[in-house]
Amino acid sequence: MKPRIATPQDLLAVVELTTEAYAPYTAVFDAPPIPVTEDYAPRIERGEVWLLEEDSKLAGLIVLERHSGHAMIFSVAVAPAFQGRKLGIKLLDFADGQARSWGVPEVRLYTNARMERNIALYSAYGYRETGRRANPYRPGWTLVDMVKPVGRAA
Repeated sequence: MKPRIATPQDLLAVVELTTEAYAPYTAVFDAPPIPVTEDYAPRIERGEVWLLEEDSKLAGLIVLERHSGHAMIFSVAVAPAFQGRKLGIKLLDFADGQARSWGVPEVRLYTNARMERNIALYSAYGYRETGRRANPYRPGWTLVDMVKPVGRAA
């Protein structure tokens, strides 16, 4: 199962899966995380959204931006019904492969400091924290910046 590029017809499914996957954090934060409020139509048009399907059902997705010196993961989301099956790791592996194919040396991401489970998962996968900063869109929220060289597997 390899991710496929999203099309405009996938927009509703992308929004629904993202909302469901981030629902536990929406409850914790008393507000939806940034990926839940994102407008995915332009990202789909730019070819930044890839979908992971299983038995014709949307199981997960990754939003990956191509930059001149790195790839940036904006969001990784796995549908609740598919969680616990290492699909998040499969999506991170896909990001590494895309970064290699783009000829960039690293994959970057940022996450909310309160998403400790995600930070632990990214760290176990080979990402290292490079800093913390205030979220410019959400006063009082702190972002954790992380990076992983693409040559290193977990």
